[in-house]
Amino acid sequence: MYNKTGLGTPAIVLISIGILALLAFMWVSGTYNSLVSLDENLNQRFGNIQSAYQRRADLIPNLVATVKTSAAFEKELQTQIAGLRSGIVNAQAPAEMEVVSQRINSALTFAFEAYPNIKTTDQFQQLGAQLEGTENRIKVERDNYNGAVKDYNVQVRRFPGNIIAGMFGFGLKESFSATEGAEKAPDVNKLFE
Repeated sequence: MYNKTGLGTPAIVLISIGILALLAFMWVSGTYNSLVSLDENLNQRFGNIQSAYQRRADLIPNLVATVKTSAAFEKELQTQIAGLRSGIVNAQAPAEMEVVSQRINSALTFAFEAYPNIKTTDQFQQLGAQLEGTENRIKVERDNYNGAVKDYNVQVRRFPGNIIAGMFGFGLKESFSATEGAEKAPDVNKLFE
């Protein structure tokens, strides 16, 4: 049997099968490539979490060390000034008071020339801001990761993509979840011990 195109029924069937095979191949490859893209997005998001953790591990101990050093210096300076002031109280002659007063002025002048901005309180506030900022960055990266996991898992589970996912070994991924005990806030005071 021939139709108006001059092709027989077997040829039309073969062409139809070829077109269907081509469409099936395009669908399979599109679904596979979509899964690969989502999987790589997950890997990137997980890497971003690791990067934020590394930033915290590098930054926080250095900030704490800086604040500790500054606080120790200020404490030492205040102790010296208190000691010199007590010399004024114990001084009996006006000349002794003048000498002690000059020592206090010299100590203060030296300290403020060498360290013009002695403000440990500001450093503690900066440390607090850095801690908050760092933890916010980590939270954002975790949230982004969990969103990427959701998108990936939807694609893996949705029919008929789940067939392709199963054929090529794309399994479900776990969302980020906190470790046991993470609901308790860390004791930053221990860092200052």
